[in-house]
Amino acid sequence: MEFIFGFDLVTLIKTAGYIGIFFITFAESGLFIGFFLPGDSLLFTAGFLASQGFLNVSPLMIVAFFGAVIGDSVGYAFGKKIGPHIFVKDDSIFFHKDHLKRAEYFYNKYGAKTIVIARFMPIVRTFAPILAGVGRMRYDMFVFYNIIGGALWSFGLSGLGYYLGSSIPNIDHYLLPIIAGIIFLSILPGIVHIARNKTYRDQIIQAIKHFL
Repeated sequence: MEFIFGFDLVTLIKTAGYIGIFFITFAESGLFIGFFLPGDSLLFTAGFLASQGFLNVSPLMIVAFFGAVIGDSVGYAFGKKIGPHIFVKDDSIFFHKDHLKRAEYFYNKYGAKTIVIARFMPIVRTFAPILAGVGRMRYDMFVFYNIIGGALWSFGLSGLGYYLGSSIPNIDHYLLPIIAGIIFLSILPGIVHIARNKTYRDQIIQAIKHFL
């Protein structure tokens, strides 16, 4: 299979197995360094491979669920411990204040529901639990939404891959376009937000002019 953002997902999943899927969903859900990992496409592809007999779908859903929920909990604990100090941290390859600001926007707009909504948005889902900890969100409320979001995300995407793989003949021929569609839908809210924000638009225009 062709590479998705530098990841050969089929080879990665076959090599890493359940343990690898757990750690990838864990890292993407609550660690600064996990924002670049292909969570959505990984779960869908893993579900598809389960439909082809390479994995068992039940353990797949369970490890993905626990990886997502535990990862978010670690992100919350980190945010609560570090607090506002993370906002003055210098930008680096693994950290950029714009990522936090974007997650903060969704957290402020949608409140606790952000923990669920953010599950389906790359980058935002990594930083939303951290911001919940920074903002001292009530932990019982955080856990409630964390479990709901983790279940919808892990069961939904891996289940979709499994269902399509089981129902549609030769779906492997269309796997790459389907994954590309999932990635596009997941980043679409961020694109809309950037398009509506004059500051972001000006930054993009300046960056384009710089390279022309």
